[in-house]
Amino acid sequence: MNEPIRMIDHPLFQALRNENVDAFNQARKSLNEVPSFAYCDFRGLDLRGLDATNLDLSNAYFRGADLRGVDFRQANLEGASIAGAKISGCYFPHKLAADELVMSLNHGTRMRYRQ
Repeated sequence: MNEPIRMIDHPLFQALRNENVDAFNQARKSLNEVPSFAYCDFRGLDLRGLDATNLDLSNAYFRGADLRGVDFRQANLEGASIAGAKISGCYFPHKLAADELVMSLNHGTRMRYRQ
């Protein structure tokens, strides 16, 4: 059973929801532990410049988000959906096949990591 979309009560999440990516990137540097953003709602947000290193973005929703240039290589995107997102210049984890990205981008399917 899938978990519902989450909105978490954490300053880092609020910074992203407010599209304040610079504040997010700066604040996370001072934290020992960053919360999980699994199942979180990032639909339609401008997240350009996001430092996604080691973020748990599994099963997150990015429909229509502007993700251009974000390096997701060290983030967990398994189960996330990027339907209609702007992804020009993005790096994605090696475990995500190109057809998974295309299916998610064009049809909103959840991205599955290859075994």
